[in-house]
Amino acid sequence: MISLILIKKILSLFVILFVGIIMVKAKVVKPEESKTISTLMLFVITPCSILTSFEVDLSRDVVSSFLLAVASAIVIHFVLIICAIPMRKVLKMDPIEIVSVMYSNAGNLIIPLVTAIFGSEWVIYATAYMAVQLVFLWSHGKASVSGEKGIDLKKVLTNVNLISVFLGIIIFITGFRFPGPVDDAMVSMSAMIGPSAMLVTGMLIGSKNFKELLSHKRLPLVVFLRLIAVPVITLLIMYVSGAAHLVENGTTILLISLLATTTPSASTITQMAVVYDGDADYASAINVFSTLVCIITMPLVVTLYQSLIG
Repeated sequence: MISLILIKKILSLFVILFVGIIMVKAKVVKPEESKTISTLMLFVITPCSILTSFEVDLSRDVVSSFLLAVASAIVIHFVLIICAIPMRKVLKMDPIEIVSVMYSNAGNLIIPLVTAIFGSEWVIYATAYMAVQLVFLWSHGKASVSGEKGIDLKKVLTNVNLISVFLGIIIFITGFRFPGPVDDAMVSMSAMIGPSAMLVTGMLIGSKNFKELLSHKRLPLVVFLRLIAVPVITLLIMYVSGAAHLVENGTTILLISLLATTTPSASTITQMAVVYDGDADYASAINVFSTLVCIITMPLVVTLYQSLIG
């Protein structure tokens, strides 16, 4: 049942993606105009989604479930860092390939998918994965791409999404609620996250030359590792650990974490490659190709999860 809902939601989002492609190809809009939508997503739409997700009643079950989501995200990232060591040596993978495999575009896709499948009250557990990934991405990920060591605390602490998570936790603990009209506006803005993300992605894809995109010979390998290998490793961790039985609704909590690992490579990696003189074109190609392929792989991984864990 969940797989069918997921397929339907992914298809609806991809319709919007193709609208973005068509708009660029027809020269109705220019690819660079996607920056305006991206800015709105970063500073308005995504923060609204995160803040409203924490407007739930404080209870022991919710706290324990949130902690499980955080713990599972931390374990997943540490395991992936360990797995990256032999992958780098055996497969001769460069830093862009490694971080593209490890870090997903969960911030743009996981919230609309979780909302559609489970309801908005479950988004709080998706933000747990997002918050953990932000820390790893701007520490390990940034160090890998730039060659520098250490955590970029400024990037971590000033990230709008992470600030929104911290504010959301305060809202959750204190029981604060936004006034009715404000809350309604924020909920309406939150609903735009999926369509906005896919429209931007479509506009970026529309600007690409597919022959050049597919000229990267290792692209299929990297996308396979990102969309199949990483989710399967995550699924095995969940199955062996038995973590789904630690809290009530643990099966759903872990499925949300798994969904986060099934999304395409993080678009932030392309930005990092530009800043630190990495192969930005290759990073962008991985992001685009993994976005197109995930429509097939995500339902398959969810079906496997349901058969193994429930």
